[in-house]
Amino acid sequence: MSTPTGFMDYKRELPADRNPLERIKDWEEFHKHFSEDQLRTQGARCMDCGTPYCHTGIELPGGASGCPVNNLIPEWNNLIYRGLWREALDRLHKTNNFPEFTGRVCPAPCEGSCTVGLIGDAVTIKTIEQAIIDKGFDEGWVVPQPPLTRTGKKVAVVGSGPAGMATAAQLNKAGHTVTVYERADRIGGLLVYGIPTMKLDKKIVQRRVDLMEAEGVQFVPNTEIGTTVPVEQLMSEFDAIVLCGGSTKAREVEIEGRDLKGVHLAMDYLNGTIKSYLDSNLTDGNYISAEGKDVIVIGGGDTGTDCVATALRHGCKSITQFGTHSKAPLERDQINNPWPQFPNVYTLDYAQEEARALYGQDPRAFSVLTKKFVGDENGNLKELHTIQIERTVDETGRKIYKEIPGTEKIWPADLVMIAVGFEGPENTLIEKLGLAQDRRSNVKAKYGDYRTSVDKVFAAGDMRRGQSLVVWAINEGREAAREVDRYLMGTTMLP
Repeated sequence: MSTPTGFMDYKRELPADRNPLERIKDWEEFHKHFSEDQLRTQGARCMDCGTPYCHTGIELPGGASGCPVNNLIPEWNNLIYRGLWREALDRLHKTNNFPEFTGRVCPAPCEGSCTVGLIGDAVTIKTIEQAIIDKGFDEGWVVPQPPLTRTGKKVAVVGSGPAGMATAAQLNKAGHTVTVYERADRIGGLLVYGIPTMKLDKKIVQRRVDLMEAEGVQFVPNTEIGTTVPVEQLMSEFDAIVLCGGSTKAREVEIEGRDLKGVHLAMDYLNGTIKSYLDSNLTDGNYISAEGKDVIVIGGGDTGTDCVATALRHGCKSITQFGTHSKAPLERDQINNPWPQFPNVYTLDYAQEEARALYGQDPRAFSVLTKKFVGDENGNLKELHTIQIERTVDETGRKIYKEIPGTEKIWPADLVMIAVGFEGPENTLIEKLGLAQDRRSNVKAKYGDYRTSVDKVFAAGDMRRGQSLVVWAINEGREAAREVDRYLMGTTMLP
């Protein structure tokens, strides 16, 4: 333990973010950083619990509890307190291939299950994690570590998102020759196309890709398996195949007027902006612009929030974010949402902070159901019709929505983004390989084993589990690599 009374002596603190009204003028990351002394103080708050729930990594109602990659959090908190940064980095890399990603975009279920949170505010785990890896790169401690020998086995990884990258990194470490195929023009999957640059600078992603290439991993962009490269070729050339294509089939809405001009899927909107920004700093105009428009985002999750932040940077006239859920309480419900479940409490994410700073209020409208889109005589969207709802859950867990009469409302709108989640993976490759699917259309493969119904084909990440967190994708990529190594060699030393 760093200091037995640290959690009582010091208050939880977080680095200040850049001013919301300033950061919406650019596309740079919005977090600032603590000094080493401040990080040491925050590390001192860690209790080194007898049972550290922060790294349990289990699923509970409402989401994950603890770190899904089982980061050894009390250990590196103590090392930071003692000023042993290099040792802390080694301990962090022992369980997490990409802490520079999770330190930026993970919602930190570890903090939700921190034992200090039982009586006060959790340890600032995520901030310390990012600081360790950033210092590691700044000091030149993170260097290529190619394997000393090669096994002669070849593995193809389909998809270069966090699951694919984790799979590739671990299999390469075991000495296998790994080729990662990506259909987009840049490597990184949703780390590049899916998460806006202000949350995750793409230079951070490319830095890790360059490191993995130096270690011997081959990345092949602009290549779609089943189209650019036949599946038969992959099956004949490689000893094992790992599918990490993600859950990319967007969920649609059956609402009157859906075909009006101005109604778009959220990922088309986000990824168009990201690509245009990376290609030309938005000068090519190859994206859907929210400039000067009344914008509504349908969906209260992370994707919808990223749409809000993007529209603000475009210069929208107004922004509203609809959610069918009710407004969360200010404090954790100890009966229905007890520790160590992830706390369901009212917070402002970065985009809502920005909208409030610009317009004076939280842009979210809760318990709202969109009834129809209405357009003008030219087929352009002009307004939305909504009604307030009450949401309940029946005995089977199914959500039931009851409309509240007299709460109808008309909203002016020029641009709508639909961000209501994803249905599962795209079926083209799955069908060509003849893979079994579960009831949610994901590739059928047991968690912890990852073998599909076809010999030598494995699946990991969102393609297997459905839409989830980056940190769960890394967890599955690491575990799938272990099982592929066992399949190829009969035994494995991978964790």
